[in-house]
Amino acid sequence: MQDKIIIKGARENNLKNVDLEIPKNKLIVFTGLSGSGKSSLAFSTIYAEGRRRYIESLSAYARQFLGGNEKPDVDSIDGLSPAISIDQKTTSHNPRSTVGTVTEIYDYLRLLYARVGTPFCVNGHGEINAISIKEIINNIKSQTVEDEQVYILAPIVRSKKGSQKDLFLKLSNEGFIRIIVDGEIRMLDEEIILEKNTRHDIDLVVDRLIFKNDEEIYSRIYSAIEIAIQYSDKLVKIKYPETKDKEDKTYSTSYSCSVCGFNIPELEPRLFSFNAPLGACEDCDGLGVRLKADPQLIIPDESLSIMQAGVVYFKNFLGTDNLEWQRFRTLCDYYYIDLNLPIENLTPKQKKAILKGSDEAVEIKLISSSGRRYDSYEQIEGVADLIQRRYFETKSEEIRKWYTKFMSSTICETCSGSRLNPTALSIKVNNKNIFEFTSMSISDELEFILNVQLSENQAKIANLVLTEITNRISFLNEVGLGYLDLARTATTLSGGEAQRIRLAKQIGSQLTGILYVLDEPSIGLHQRDNDKLINTLKHLRDLGNTLIVVEHDEDTMKVADWIVDVGPRAGEHGGEISFSGTYKDILKSNSITGQYLSGQKKVDVPKKRRIGTQRKLEILGAKENNLKNINVTIPLNKFVCITGVSGSGKSTLLEDIIYKGIRKNLSREHIVAGDFGKMKGLENIDKVIFISQEPIGKTPRSNPATYTGVFDDIRDLFTNLPEAKIRGYKKGRFSFNVPGGRCEHCYGDGVITISMQFMPSVEVTCEVCEGKRYNDETLQVKYKEKTISDVLGMTVATAALFFENIPSIKQKLDTILEVGLDYIKLGQSATTLSGGEAQRIKLSTYLLKKQTGQTMFLLDEPTTGLHVDDVKRLLAVLNRLVDLGNSVISIEHNLDFIKTVDHVIDLGPGGGVNGGLIVAQGTPEQVADAPGSYTGEYLKRYLYNDTSK
Repeated sequence: MQDKIIIKGARENNLKNVDLEIPKNKLIVFTGLSGSGKSSLAFSTIYAEGRRRYIESLSAYARQFLGGNEKPDVDSIDGLSPAISIDQKTTSHNPRSTVGTVTEIYDYLRLLYARVGTPFCVNGHGEINAISIKEIINNIKSQTVEDEQVYILAPIVRSKKGSQKDLFLKLSNEGFIRIIVDGEIRMLDEEIILEKNTRHDIDLVVDRLIFKNDEEIYSRIYSAIEIAIQYSDKLVKIKYPETKDKEDKTYSTSYSCSVCGFNIPELEPRLFSFNAPLGACEDCDGLGVRLKADPQLIIPDESLSIMQAGVVYFKNFLGTDNLEWQRFRTLCDYYYIDLNLPIENLTPKQKKAILKGSDEAVEIKLISSSGRRYDSYEQIEGVADLIQRRYFETKSEEIRKWYTKFMSSTICETCSGSRLNPTALSIKVNNKNIFEFTSMSISDELEFILNVQLSENQAKIANLVLTEITNRISFLNEVGLGYLDLARTATTLSGGEAQRIRLAKQIGSQLTGILYVLDEPSIGLHQRDNDKLINTLKHLRDLGNTLIVVEHDEDTMKVADWIVDVGPRAGEHGGEISFSGTYKDILKSNSITGQYLSGQKKVDVPKKRRIGTQRKLEILGAKENNLKNINVTIPLNKFVCITGVSGSGKSTLLEDIIYKGIRKNLSREHIVAGDFGKMKGLENIDKVIFISQEPIGKTPRSNPATYTGVFDDIRDLFTNLPEAKIRGYKKGRFSFNVPGGRCEHCYGDGVITISMQFMPSVEVTCEVCEGKRYNDETLQVKYKEKTISDVLGMTVATAALFFENIPSIKQKLDTILEVGLDYIKLGQSATTLSGGEAQRIKLSTYLLKKQTGQTMFLLDEPTTGLHVDDVKRLLAVLNRLVDLGNSVISIEHNLDFIKTVDHVIDLGPGGGVNGGLIVAQGTPEQVADAPGSYTGEYLKRYLYNDTSK
């Protein structure tokens, strides 16, 4: 068996005909600068080819549903195993997906509760024991009058698909005469045709009798019940066909409350699924939340009057003959609401009327735009009720989307967010129902499972299930996710959390001989938990798998069996193998990574910290999510870093409290901020900007030139050239987004997309413009012998020299150079840029703007995807923003980053319920010396140049 993966001639993206050999069944780290080509090699080449070969082995029918079957630009790859990619993408966009369902732990929990769960009465009558046939007969006696007709039924099919022909034949042969199919009595001797793809309920009629208070009837009922429970797994249904006010009663000889008669059907895993009708809450359909009209979004600013669009819903209807507006005016007149008075000055009763409407009928006189009159006497809906009703009534998705601007998700009042119905929640294991269990932190769940008390018989039944649950929860805990809970919705997970969950799931599957390709699994992980992650990676390797990990973390590189450094720089200056070998060998190499690892290069600690202006932002009583009513003081005009272990409350503080809180106060946008008491010092801030690593555009038409605005200046230059003036060309002539100057064959894309029925779409260079995007006439206009298409093909560095005498263009290009993106092309598609590159392009645009000294820039883990050399460049840019008088606040785990800032706010001490407190704050040196700070413990080593362990 081949013990190496051999790649020859890899040319994907910026790779320069790369040849590489890497060992199999080892932990291999791919590193290098942002944009150097490491992801192109790991994901776009190695993983893509592994996936393609697997898909090629499938039938043409299966291939048409999978897509992504294009062959990467590589001559050959030998020794490739089946490949699985674990990237940073969110696990699921489905609101029904939770940590429990994604990891499949919830499936095992459903099985556990179905097999060894103890039922309790929902009405508080305690534990439910099995009901005997005698008790069922006693219930029938008490609920049935003399001479009343009674059916004894066996529920044999419950919400199942199928034609059931064999079942009907079997029952007929056994002497039964009647069944009830979906509520309709049918004779078994007639042909019964059921739609096989529809779910059906079928009850077997065991006996029909006229009730008499005598022993003969009781004996007959007893026999019928015995037969029924044999056919329906201990269930029997009592039906009163001629008594309309009596509902069918289903009994289980397993579980029924002897006090109130509350009956639990057969315990099966489906009962605990919020995706199945049997277990889901009826009001929220198993989502746990309901969309409701939100008063804060309807009236975001109470300092405005109604005529100043204080009620945002009527913003475009003010003073018109719109019928809804007329009805609302009538409501206001009835409650003496002054339309020109600030809403905050109205009485509580008037405010309630605006939202909830009138308590009694009101005389309404309306006149339409056509002059038609509508007179009535009825209650008038408030704006909140109107929005709520219209949202559910409309059949237009566009209109429904518009209504959601005034609505927010609220916890379902019926199930309190559990997603399950009362019956499912009444089953407990060690006095905890399944939702109570999944709501605990993973670390607490592990302790609960390890100490669960079961009878000898229950333990025998649950042994295998408990082992699976324990193993999978342990894996989650080991990758630093002990603060999460299994009930957490998957859409709320960060990319790093989602990736580590998928990693834990793979360990649980115990696969061997697989090639795993991972994208920075250490993202979002505090240094404290890094060892756990590394042990997990080693465990996955020791199962007999090959791991290729795109990573910049030094600790991961130290334990790696092999390191591949892609470089030497980025973009067209990268795409080569700078180093391939062991950690010991890279320390002696000249590669950029090797120089940082050996200490030849480093991120320096500032000689002194900024004193600042003494201005500050104070937040009092922050208690959103797990924040424990904390007071936070943030010095302004400084570089501030928020740190803490995963789940300690950093993102909640930065996004929900600081970002949304400031935006809500500075603007009149429809924003729901996190829960906090008061915010002081807002007079020192005029703008708040959140700079994310989201793409600068979602289509290939978006590029650095268009995003930064430099393309406008370039088009202005070409428009003013003599040749353009002679031809009468305007600015639009040089746009590839509108007709005129662009190639109409490819609509300015430069490529033609060809749809393939059984394969993914293929992009081929446009044969008319040859990829230049413009028509021949437009390309006749040249500046320094270069067409506008030639300019789009230039790197930023080349373009800066080319336009050195055009200040408006040169200035913008210089800021892109300053953030270290000299290698990207002006016309490079936004979809090909990494998150780090996109973030730095955004930063460059802010460097151009006039600084007020009162702007607050917020970043969430800006070093994600960045090499330490890129981090050094990023720090220079962020420090320049602060030097211009702004405030920069960033969440970060990278210790090279943290050690350079002016002020650190460390949250913790743990994650989840164990977090939400300020553990330490001050300069990096002060935090390093703070007792009980995990960040300080590791930061101390970086401050004093001791990164050894």
